[in-house]
Amino acid sequence: MQKFLKFLPAVLAIYCSAIFLDSLRYKFTDAVETQTIFGKLNDWAAGFGADGLFAHSGLFSQYVIGMAELIASAMLLLGILPQFRRLQGFGALLGIAIMSGAIFFHTMTPLGIDPNNDGGLLFVMACGVWLSCAALIFIHRKEIGYGLGRIKEALFGQPVSE
Repeated sequence: MQKFLKFLPAVLAIYCSAIFLDSLRYKFTDAVETQTIFGKLNDWAAGFGADGLFAHSGLFSQYVIGMAELIASAMLLLGILPQFRRLQGFGALLGIAIMSGAIFFHTMTPLGIDPNNDGGLLFVMACGVWLSCAALIFIHRKEIGYGLGRIKEALFGQPVSE
């Protein structure tokens, strides 16, 4: 059991990164599947006056989300190395934020959980990545707390108590 727990963060990081990195080929090549998803989201946003929010140059375009996934993947994978372990928790925070958005938009908008007729696989993978990132956040909670404290200290000049 100890060996399992020792390697669990690396396994979770690789799983999340594999999902994120695999999605980039769709987002960065303007694939039909991506056009369908972001097109439906943009049509939904246009309904309340936010047309363009999910368009190619929008605040939440496929390129912006793809770059966030790429950064999260880099942090998760670099965190496997002992000298960069702190990055893994922050990569998991970014990953859970991305997947929280994905799960929200799949469940609370006309997008639905099966926009590309894949049997909901995309949604299931989003849920799996969300759960994996949540586990990594729990595992790295001390490093995350310390890092956030250091940011607070840098911004506000208050010393961090350990």
